[in-house]
Amino acid sequence: MRIFVNGDRHDIEPATLALALDALGYGGRKIATAVNGRFVAAPARPAVELCDGDQIEVVAPMQGG
Repeated sequence: MRIFVNGDRHDIEPATLALALDALGYGGRKIATAVNGRFVAAPARPAVELCDGDQIEVVAPMQGG
C-alpha cells in the first residue's frame, strides 16, 4: 500500500495507523498524528485502518520557550 507521511511517499504492508507508525520507526515515541487532515489520538491508532493514498501527518512536540 502507498501512503504519504509528512508529504513523503512510503510503500508499506501494515493496514492500521499503529502498525504503520511502528514500521516507519515512530513506535513508542510521543507524537501527534492526523490521517487525511483528521486528528487521531494515540489510543485510537490501532483501530484506524489505512487505505492506499492516505495522507498521514506526524508531529513531535518541541521543547523550549
